[in-house]
Amino acid sequence: MRETGAGTVRTDDDRFHDACGVFGVYGHAEAANIAYLGLHALQHRGQESAGLAVSDGRRIRLHRGPGLVGDLFTAPVIAGLPGDRAIGHVRYSTAGGSDASCAQPIVVRSSRGALALAHNGNLPDAAEMRRCLEAEGSIFQSASDSELIVHLMARSTAGTLVGRIVEALSRVEGSWSLVFLSERQLIAARDPFGFRPLSLGRLGGAVVVASESVAFDLIDAAFERDVAAGEVVVIDEEGVRSCFPFPPRPRRLCIFEHVYFARPDSVLDGVSVADVRRRFGARLAEEHPVEADVVIAVPDSGTPAALGYAERSGVPFGLGLVRSHYVGRTFIEPQQAIRNFGVKLKLNPVRALLAGRRVVVVDDSIVRGTTSRKIVQLLRHAGAREVHLRVSSPPTRWPCFYGMDTPTREELVAASRSIEAVRDFVGCDSLGYLSLAGLHAAVGDVPESKRFCDACFSGDYPVAVRDPACGRSPRIGDGRGDEAVGREVRR
Repeated sequence: MRETGAGTVRTDDDRFHDACGVFGVYGHAEAANIAYLGLHALQHRGQESAGLAVSDGRRIRLHRGPGLVGDLFTAPVIAGLPGDRAIGHVRYSTAGGSDASCAQPIVVRSSRGALALAHNGNLPDAAEMRRCLEAEGSIFQSASDSELIVHLMARSTAGTLVGRIVEALSRVEGSWSLVFLSERQLIAARDPFGFRPLSLGRLGGAVVVASESVAFDLIDAAFERDVAAGEVVVIDEEGVRSCFPFPPRPRRLCIFEHVYFARPDSVLDGVSVADVRRRFGARLAEEHPVEADVVIAVPDSGTPAALGYAERSGVPFGLGLVRSHYVGRTFIEPQQAIRNFGVKLKLNPVRALLAGRRVVVVDDSIVRGTTSRKIVQLLRHAGAREVHLRVSSPPTRWPCFYGMDTPTREELVAASRSIEAVRDFVGCDSLGYLSLAGLHAAVGDVPESKRFCDACFSGDYPVAVRDPACGRSPRIGDGRGDEAVGREVRR
């Protein structure tokens, strides 16, 4: 925790967090309002800052800042963002920290016109590339790795906006689901591995793009399809067209999207997140059965897996922990310490259900283990006779470099401990993790055609994590972006 004038700010949140969510709309008279609603549906992907960039065809207006979508975008703010096309962003910091200057969208203006960018993902080699560009005279306005893309575009000699985007993205490694907005075009792009999700939809005559399909539900838009890995989609007055300008790579959607990040009412690459999480729980019951009286969830992310565990095991499901939905990131802690105060703010046990019973508690993951230990203590204090912790993912042993905010490897409780040692640390009667094979089987994956990135569990990184020397990178500004997008596919 750190002290501020507002009270005590929690910095020991024992969860993984996705970097952010993006949204775009083209051709709607209320573009700012539609984008605001889309971001509201994506709020779970980032709660530190939010922003909207809106174009009326002549000018791009920007409003962004720290805080939640509903607090930032009041009716007067929305009224001051006229236009029929917009992009938006919600952020939880990975690269760049939580400084307000890192809020997105990023808007830049040059002789080529104005451009806004919103990015979900992470560029592991950004720090070294940034040092190279700064040595050549580039001036960065923030610590965000997303700004690197803008600087690479500025150095491109390609004649079109799409060409400059392609040339810049060809220079970076990592994960990116991106939306760009110029005065006349909205462009969406997804990296060749497809690490982060991105979907395309229709709202009447308007085109919408979002990190998750759940954003379309709120605005009554029709889901059309996923943006494919390695695809660049261009939306303008001529319609929707796309190209695949990057060398193909094996598909590697982040499997943690199914474990925790995505809302359960979303569909990722044609697969229902809620169905997958129930299958996680069913596999977990098969792999780690235990004699028990009740199955409960760590809400809300553990609930679908707990239901699957209960159904497969035959042990009844119960509402054993109630979550408060009104806990912000800042609160004042009493001067006289209250045991497990932080967890109690978020979760309260139902004593009538737990007292004297053997309890299976299902959570989606264990990161540092500190929260799991407090939850076990909370359940025992409520009278649980036995506490059996079941985790609907494998042990998390490796940090992520592709857009997920993770601790260092030294902070991950399972990185240097056996499962039995983790059980001792957490203090439960038994501990069972879903196996890596079970995880992949539940999402419909098989080893021969692995379609997901599981690096945080396996250490198998699809993109090498390194700081490339400046001289090893392809030359900036060779104008090949236009050539790469010459083969367009119209939709």
